[in-house]
Amino acid sequence: MPTGVATGINGSKDPTVLVELAIGDAYGAGFEYAEASFVAAHNTLTGYVEHPFHHGLRPGCYTDDTQMSIAIAELLVSADPWTPENLAERFVAAFRRDERVGYSRGFYELLRSVSSGVELLARVDPRSSRSGAAMRAGPIGVLPEVAEVLAYAAIQARITHDTDAGIQAAQAAALAAHYCYHHLGPRSAVARWVDEELRRAGGRGGWAEPFSGSVGAEGWMSVRAALTALGSCPSLSTLLRTCVAYTGDVDTVATIALAAASTSSEVHHDLPAVLWNGLEDGTYGRSYLRRLEHRLFSRYPAAS
Repeated sequence: MPTGVATGINGSKDPTVLVELAIGDAYGAGFEYAEASFVAAHNTLTGYVEHPFHHGLRPGCYTDDTQMSIAIAELLVSADPWTPENLAERFVAAFRRDERVGYSRGFYELLRSVSSGVELLARVDPRSSRSGAAMRAGPIGVLPEVAEVLAYAAIQARITHDTDAGIQAAQAAALAAHYCYHHLGPRSAVARWVDEELRRAGGRGGWAEPFSGSVGAEGWMSVRAALTALGSCPSLSTLLRTCVAYTGDVDTVATIALAAASTSSEVHHDLPAVLWNGLEDGTYGRSYLRRLEHRLFSRYPAAS
């Protein structure tokens, strides 16, 4: 069992990866592509913020980043094979039972129009290098072997982001979570380790280069920003504020970073109670995430 765990609102000491990545997603959603002045004024962790011009998402509600991470986690804990067909079916099912905003306009309309994973695979254009495959890859980090992490991350990425850049961004995000969950080294070395593993697998380098500036839609940007913040922030609260302070696609950065940091024994778990209490708790909200992550960690315990 990971040693870097938080105390949730119910006093539990169990791992809280899915809840904390959802908090990062929901908090970051209030700042996604907002003006730098708005981010600077409101990035205080004193509560969830209503986005200045996107009013379809209620503060405290998570977005597609978390919903697709849930679909990934649900397949991981099931007995079903890790195939594009089963992944696509989980993506469609998660959306249809709990339709929500946050997806790109085109993918949102596609999900609304299909009724099965087979239909999604037949109609989706997978030629994207953006961050969609990376944002949902965190749960894959629980797998015990690096080779499995790389393979599983690539298979799920190819459904929607079948490009070298899209696949490697997903692999890098999953590797960061794997490194922290299985306690493979100091937090400060996570980016260098990810870079070395991807190079060893034949991928491009650059993951250890510090990121600065606003985060655009490309997957490598979100992952490098998350890795930079993860390597330097000693607590979840400073990590979340740092991810959002980049500006740009900050909910994705926060989701990736907190998915990894939430199991690091070097990170202080100090997210404010207002963010825990304010996270949505409907049918697929906070309580469901707690139950699902318990199943996930029970099936894939961390290396001792």
